[in-house]
Amino acid sequence: MLNLSNLSPHPGSRKPKKRVGRGPGSGHGKTSGRGHKGYKARSGSGVKPGFEGGQMPLQRRIPKRGFRNPFRKEYAVVNVQELNRFDANAQIDRAALVASGLISARDQLIKILGTGELTVALNVNVDKVSESARGKIEAAGGSVTVVS
Repeated sequence: MLNLSNLSPHPGSRKPKKRVGRGPGSGHGKTSGRGHKGYKARSGSGVKPGFEGGQMPLQRRIPKRGFRNPFRKEYAVVNVQELNRFDANAQIDRAALVASGLISARDQLIKILGTGELTVALNVNVDKVSESARGKIEAAGGSVTVVS
């Protein structure tokens, strides 16, 4: 039976480590396979990723483009007309919107926009509300609370 205690690599698939600098009889003595002098013979040397032999590298030849704001806030958008599916006087918050499938569970912030008409009175508790959406919710007999 094969298990972790008796696993072994295929014969010939694992080579012993090359031991350099161990005398002339080893075949890798003296310069240890690095040749004589030059940049690649020095310690800490070696061509870095992106180095093109002194030519201006590609990442510096191509123009910079765009900007991505790391502090940008992304809102999940819900229109007023989509809130008609809830019962009258329901409490509309993050949990209710996720349960109804209007927003994803990974959406952090929620904004209500004023597209469409609202026919039921609702108590809305979200991060942001447009002025037109606030007017339509309050005109239908509901209330709006903005969570900061």
